[in-house]
Amino acid sequence: MNPGPAPGTDPGPDRDGPGPEDAHGELPAVAPQLRELRRRAGLTLEAAAARARLSPAHLSRLETGRRQPSLPLLLGLARTYGTTVSELLGETPAAADPIVRAGGPGAREADGWTYWQAGGPGRGMQALRVHVPHGRSQGELVRVHPGEEWLYVLQGRLRLHLGEAEHLLEPGDSAHFDSLTPHRIAAASTGGADLLFVHTLLQSSLAGLCLGGNPTSTHPR
Repeated sequence: MNPGPAPGTDPGPDRDGPGPEDAHGELPAVAPQLRELRRRAGLTLEAAAARARLSPAHLSRLETGRRQPSLPLLLGLARTYGTTVSELLGETPAAADPIVRAGGPGAREADGWTYWQAGGPGRGMQALRVHVPHGRSQGELVRVHPGEEWLYVLQGRLRLHLGEAEHLLEPGDSAHFDSLTPHRIAAASTGGADLLFVHTLLQSSLAGLCLGGNPTSTHPR
């Protein structure tokens, strides 16, 4: 699921116009972080977009806040830059703590997907609790990237596509797979699905994150 984008293709033609934050005159926190991480890596907009499997125009809109990324796309961009969703969002925990308490970091929402941090920062993997809404477009995004993913369905039913196979997961079911296998997830129940999600964070150089080739259809999560 990596719950859906990280390197990913554009969801559709780029459109000019204000993003959801522009109406309030505020730049989404993720926009300057994306720009800073790219510059820190010494990448041009074109090079970073190619590695993330986005068009330069789409990445530019994300960096300027004219488009808000979905959760799958945030996950994909985090992998592309070798970081975490928390860093993309500008979250800086005061100190490392092995315990994540209930009622800790608040929920984050991206295009209908809601997630909560379920693990600590600075680890070799990232753990999230995720609500996947029913009928949202990011469920159709196919993702391919190095690493492993594990998910456990807490509530609702989840449709998981792995390669050419489709699996329907019920509460209590889990899946553990190589994320180089093309994959996507979607809620199969009208109330959506809740799950625990863990994925590995790549520690290799940015060059090692570029899969090459043309994806069949890509995404983030």
